[in-house]
Amino acid sequence: MRSSKSRSRSKSNRNRPSSGGNVINRVFDSSGPEGKVRGTPQQIIDKYNQLARDAQLSNDRVATENFQQHAEHYLRLLSEAQREQDARREEQERQNRERQAERDRERAERQEREAAQRSSDPAETPQPDVLDLNTGDDGDNGLVETPESKPKKPPRKPRTRKPAAKKTETADAAPDAAAETPAAEPSGGEPEAAE
Repeated sequence: MRSSKSRSRSKSNRNRPSSGGNVINRVFDSSGPEGKVRGTPQQIIDKYNQLARDAQLSNDRVATENFQQHAEHYLRLLSEAQREQDARREEQERQNRERQAERDRERAERQEREAAQRSSDPAETPQPDVLDLNTGDDGDNGLVETPESKPKKPPRKPRTRKPAAKKTETADAAPDAAAETPAAEPSGGEPEAAE
């Protein structure tokens, strides 16, 4: 069983703002002289100020002072939270400016490196004008002739196969040799095989 002391301690801590919480939008339960007031710090301040005006109109100076003190408490709470929020915002903006400056520096360095690489790249350097190869009568212009500079020959036409020439029989040949050779070959093709 829990002790009543720990229970009461946890109850009293409920309404305290946490150090990392957003106090400006947080809802509080305020136990004032007239009962509980619930709302954000700004709403509670407005409510206590209204109660203080009402008490002042009824000529109750003690109640007026009491409501004003309650409103002042939440006003201090709210102003402290806003001050912390402004400090956090300024710190974030400072960090963002530093990061942006670092990115700008890195971008400038990268552009300088790229410019240095482009200037050292022979393809990017300015090229000389075309030289006049017809400088002298002797034909020697001082340049070495390379395969690329020689005029190209037109491509060769593919060779077509000529039909084989017919063998002519001579009168000296034996009659049985003439029977072994084929009589005629088809045009443009290979000789037919003898059977």
